[in-house]
Amino acid sequence: MMAALLVLLTACGTTKVQPGYYRVQSGDTLYQIARKEGTTVSNLVRWNNLSNSNSIEVGQVLRVDPPAGQARTSPPSKASTKAKPKPAPRATASSGKRRTAPPGAISLVWPAQGKVTRGYDGSHSNGIVISNSAGTPVVSAAPGTVAYSGSGLRGYGHLVIVKHNASFLSIYAHNSKLLVKEGQRVSQGQKIAEMGNSDSKQVGLYFELRYDGQAVDPAGSLPPK
Repeated sequence: MMAALLVLLTACGTTKVQPGYYRVQSGDTLYQIARKEGTTVSNLVRWNNLSNSNSIEVGQVLRVDPPAGQARTSPPSKASTKAKPKPAPRATASSGKRRTAPPGAISLVWPAQGKVTRGYDGSHSNGIVISNSAGTPVVSAAPGTVAYSGSGLRGYGHLVIVKHNASFLSIYAHNSKLLVKEGQRVSQGQKIAEMGNSDSKQVGLYFELRYDGQAVDPAGSLPPK
């Protein structure tokens, strides 16, 4: 159970952080975080040893309270602020960089039949969405072991995570029905769920491929349609 939980945390990076810390969300800037937490950009840079105040990533955990022995610099009052600093570029997952798995490292089958209605871009979408009717079979894209099967992660609905090897895992979200249990071995192409719209406004499978904990474009590992 603990191993599955660790895989889940690595895969999704959405667990709560402890008091005094903040997890960067899509669209955040360091300036916005500083205002929200009642501190300054210079404090956040110093406390987190940031080399570039314009470079933060979605999922990154920042210290927003001073470490022991360090003082907090108060933000300037509204009356003394003559001009707002120019907002830094918005944070995106991996700063919008498209990641790919090493060529030939894994060979996948399509996890469901249907139309790809959203692709991977490494920024706003770390996976793909395959749309079809409710109940369409969802299959494991490669052989592996079910690391998670449940509905405990908000925003993913009925979710399955399959660990393929030490480097790869795949995520299958928004299903209507789950057909596998944690710890179960699955073969490539084996039915593991049925397509649905749990925690989603429309029916479709959200599929994500992760390599060494980072979302990668699955296109290079999937066969042509």
